[in-house]
Amino acid sequence: MTKIDTSSPESVLPTPSHTVGPFYGYALPFPGGGDIAPVGHPDTVTVRGYVYDGAGNPVPDAFVEVWGAGPDGAIPRVDGSIRRDPANGGYLGRNGVEFTGWGRVQTDANGHWYVRTLRPGARGAAAPYLSLCVFARGLLVHLFTRIYLPGDDAALAADPLLSELAPARRDTLVAREEPGGTYRFDIRLQGEGETVFLEYT
Repeated sequence: MTKIDTSSPESVLPTPSHTVGPFYGYALPFPGGGDIAPVGHPDTVTVRGYVYDGAGNPVPDAFVEVWGAGPDGAIPRVDGSIRRDPANGGYLGRNGVEFTGWGRVQTDANGHWYVRTLRPGARGAAAPYLSLCVFARGLLVHLFTRIYLPGDDAALAADPLLSELAPARRDTLVAREEPGGTYRFDIRLQGEGETVFLEYT
């Protein structure tokens, strides 16, 4: 056994440094995590984008969770986004029929993410939106935001949250329409064009 003399500061060795976690690549990703919409549903939309850090670099190991209402504005009450084999606990995948409204995806090496979900309907005074939660290295607390889809200018103008924001800040919450039922929504964690993040109390 080696004894260390701790009475002298020079004799105490520094502890090794390590990267601040948490790390999301183990156990949390699951196949088909972004395929939220039932197969062949006519209201399916694809939302895609990139996660960028404060320097404008893509974040290759972020996690994005998305959840939202169905086309009728109702919040799904269906269990089963992650179905497991009762015999061995393995992942069976979604059943492809029921809409749970929830999905989880990891960004790829280029910081890209996407989900296929149903276009949400309006709930109350708010314009239709998807809720989004971001987990990433360097974030000790996950971040919440919203994705509003374009198409109903009157609803967007009347939305209680959007109407409180300056135009440049408001634009960070509205996706851009692309061809083929696809919407682009980039997430900027800080710096110029930082996405508006929400705090729930």
